[in-house]
Amino acid sequence: MIRKKNFYLVIVLFFISACSTVPKYPQNACKIFDQNYLWYKSAKKSSEKYGVPLHIILAFVKKESGFKRWARPPRTKLFKIVPYKRPSSSLGYSQAVKKTWELYKTETKNPLALRTRFRDSVMFIGWYINKTKKINKIPINDSYKQYLNYYLGWGSYAKKSYKYDKKAIIFAKSVQKQSKIYKSQLSKCEKNLNKKYIIF
Repeated sequence: MIRKKNFYLVIVLFFISACSTVPKYPQNACKIFDQNYLWYKSAKKSSEKYGVPLHIILAFVKKESGFKRWARPPRTKLFKIVPYKRPSSSLGYSQAVKKTWELYKTETKNPLALRTRFRDSVMFIGWYINKTKKINKIPINDSYKQYLNYYLGWGSYAKKSYKYDKKAIIFAKSVQKQSKIYKSQLSKCEKNLNKKYIIF
């Protein structure tokens, strides 16, 4: 009986670790989802619920965290040596700040959502992009302007602060480029991904 329980525990731990492993090939959407099939199911669910293209959701995750579960902004340094505060409260796959994450949990009635869980993170990204469409009238498939909103926030984007932020422009262009690459890759493998299933 004990051995049987240990066996099930190993299986559970295997799936948990598999779902939080950084992809070996982060530049390739097909290989990312081959390695982490549950990630595909989660991202697909967000895409269907919020109408956001799968390749854009994935490009946001790559840019924000590099698919690292515990990603956080590096600490600033006092006198260029002593580790100090972090520049923001960003955390997890989506790098959502605490205040916006709390808004997401309240609006979606999902109080148990975690920024360090891929499923919740991609749902957050879909929710945010959908709200950007409503707030600043940005088309959902415009990955460039959508990322500017994501990076700067709705208010700052509305004030056109991106005109004075070269970093924001560079980041948005990189997301736009990556989303196009992911789109092309997914067009070749998504049909097969939809046919897969998992037996627990």
